[in-house]
Amino acid sequence: MDLMNKDKAISRWYMAGLRVRYQETDQMAVVYHSNYLNWFEIGRTEMIRALGFDYKGMEEEGVLLPVVDANLKFKQPARYDDQIAVFTRMTAFSPLRLGYAYEVRRLQPGEEQSKKIWENDEPLPGELLVTGSTSHVWVDLSWRPARLDKKLPNLYNALNGILLKERRQGQ
Repeated sequence: MDLMNKDKAISRWYMAGLRVRYQETDQMAVVYHSNYLNWFEIGRTEMIRALGFDYKGMEEEGVLLPVVDANLKFKQPARYDDQIAVFTRMTAFSPLRLGYAYEVRRLQPGEEQSKKIWENDEPLPGELLVTGSTSHVWVDLSWRPARLDKKLPNLYNALNGILLKERRQGQ
């Protein structure tokens, strides 16, 4: 069963924390907009790692997951030395595609930083700064579309199983 749904999240929120570094800011001490895409990648990487996989291993098995679409909505700026949480969850999963949603939030001292996973209905900590999404396609090492269920059925079945389990737990 494929979990393709662009309107509703199909996984929990996973958190990756970071502190804004000086080189990520512009002359106004505000995070330069392209850095949010880097932070989205950190969120994806840490989410996949939390699920028991890693991009390096997937690439060694012969699949890549390039970004084909990215959207960002800026609400408030992040600034130098802010403690930031990048929340990531899957919104679409099929043998050919994968979609993610993101929320970048500023945490205040004492706000939850040790917790790494939030249920879909749990409020996320911190002040919302940026929301976004990315869409990806599975390709082989020659950059031709690859069906994950055919190319790496173990990975496909494992990801699908994790997402199904999360959905059942969230109901």
